[in-house]
Amino acid sequence: MTLRPRRSALYMPGSNVRALEKARTLPADVIIMDLEDAVAPEMKDTARAQIAAMVAAGGYGRREIVIRTNGLDTPWLEADIGAAIAAGPDAILVPKVSSAADVARLARLLQGAKPSLRLWAMIETPMAILNLREIAAAAADPANRLACFVLGTNDLVKETRAELDGDRTAALYWLSATVTAARAFGVEVLDGVYNNFRDLDGCRREALAGKRLGMDGKTLIHPDQIAIANEVFAPSEAEVAWARKIIAAFEQPEHKGKGAITLDGRMVELLHAEIARGTVAIAEAIAS
Repeated sequence: MTLRPRRSALYMPGSNVRALEKARTLPADVIIMDLEDAVAPEMKDTARAQIAAMVAAGGYGRREIVIRTNGLDTPWLEADIGAAIAAGPDAILVPKVSSAADVARLARLLQGAKPSLRLWAMIETPMAILNLREIAAAAADPANRLACFVLGTNDLVKETRAELDGDRTAALYWLSATVTAARAFGVEVLDGVYNNFRDLDGCRREALAGKRLGMDGKTLIHPDQIAIANEVFAPSEAEVAWARKIIAAFEQPEHKGKGAITLDGRMVELLHAEIARGTVAIAEAIAS
């Protein structure tokens, strides 16, 4: 059951101190401080130091703070992880995780970090898609810290040579397979970015499509996209009211121990009560 909303996850370049400071005032659920794509090679060390200082200084309130490191095959990874461990974010996000062996390697590098530090994995290579089950299964071992998948749709498009239409037809297999594997092992999933940040209608359509596929939220590249993701991935008032009604109905003495009941002319099962508790938990976390 998700207790922390991750409707909106905004990438912020680690080389831009003003952007990192501005993130303290933005209504995003998650701030991803980026050391990878948004930072030129000659700025890696500076960006790492800046991010570490900003995270250590705090002031981000209820926002979940995630540091995206450089990739497993880069010379910066271990320094990135060392700085992240010292700074103490909520999670680190590692690009191009493509196997369970990658997860195990990262878990070893995270030994000694605070117990609450989570590992998030970018799913953005063809090999990752082929290995989704074994990557997600690594979450069954708490020592691996694996908690969330983030779709890297731009990299998947590049690597597969696919062409995406407005419905992301060519990506539907990647998206659905990632959600399916994640749900099998209790991992969260965030959808990829919408590149045209000026096209807010397009962003909304893609966010709605991601929600229908089962995503928990969407990664973003511009603050103007935050309100859309927050709205789309939040349960509506009607959904929350219905969820509370289901929970209350199953708690009535006459329904104790039943696997299914009739509520307002509809058949409701225990699985719906479990979903309802998740809906209410998310709504309460958003409101807190």
